[in-house]
Amino acid sequence: MDGVLGIEEYLVVASILFCIGLLGVILRRNVLLILMCLELMLNAVNLALVAFARYSGNMDGVILTFFAITVAAAEVAIGLAILVALYRRRKSIFLQDLNLLGR
Repeated sequence: MDGVLGIEEYLVVASILFCIGLLGVILRRNVLLILMCLELMLNAVNLALVAFARYSGNMDGVILTFFAITVAAAEVAIGLAILVALYRRRKSIFLQDLNLLGR
């Protein structure tokens, strides 16, 4: 091998990252960890988009990735603001303690 990674290696890493994020979303009860796992899943998709763009020679995937990263940054800011507000009100960030309809 001459040191150049093919698209298969990028897609394997992206799929591993996505599966780790998916397991974190399914198995965790902490809202902060769920948000982090969602970001991991989004970054796995971004990695796959960039790999496909590099493989095809078209820059559309890279441009779409920049837009996705921008939206993800806004989502993180809003998500953390909501999380801080929930923590101040409920004194917990666990999903089972955040039943908002009952109170």
